[in-house]
Amino acid sequence: MKTDFEIQKDVIEQLRWEPALAAAEIGVSVKDGIVTLSGTIDSYPKKLAAEKGARKVGAVKAVVENLEVHLPTNKQKSDQQIADQVLHALRWHTAVADEKLKVTVEHGFVTLSGQVDWGYERNMAKTAIENIEGIRLVVNEITVRPHPVYSDVTEKIGAAFQRHASIDSSKIRIFITGNRVTLEGRVRSWAERDDAEEAAWSARGVNQVVNNLIVEEEEFAF
Repeated sequence: MKTDFEIQKDVIEQLRWEPALAAAEIGVSVKDGIVTLSGTIDSYPKKLAAEKGARKVGAVKAVVENLEVHLPTNKQKSDQQIADQVLHALRWHTAVADEKLKVTVEHGFVTLSGQVDWGYERNMAKTAIENIEGIRLVVNEITVRPHPVYSDVTEKIGAAFQRHASIDSSKIRIFITGNRVTLEGRVRSWAERDDAEEAAWSARGVNQVVNNLIVEEEEFAF
């Protein structure tokens, strides 16, 4: 089992390895396997890359991300400019029904709201705008419109897990309550945990996924 010091060392090395973070100064502290990232970075994509990088390290139980985005003068944009680019990105994304969404921008903080029919649309909307220059934070308040959940939804999600190369379906339990899916059990990596959640969101009628999957300790989790 890794000590907190060993986890801290590995996270620092992983962040140095990430190309997008070459110039970023990020503080890393670890307590009981929980990693806290702190400091100031100059773009929102770097904020996301730092969290993703920390989650790649084995033995990390959770990541607390306290990074602040301070944009350099040449990268700052007005809220109107950001809103225009966000709307453009959503409009041209084939997986996003932009007419169902509302965009609010305040001091570089973007909030997405509205209703969509599928969980993947909710996630794709956020992904579509994350790399737009000038954004400091994206808050995703998009909800999934409730649809009747078929009686075999548990089997369908389980079958999706079995088809997925990175998911060990034998260690995951699926519970359905109304339109909510709860995932319990253990996975080998954060990537597997995310893949399982994404697969659950793909089931029609699901408007909430509670991911209680625990990441087991391993040396590397890519």
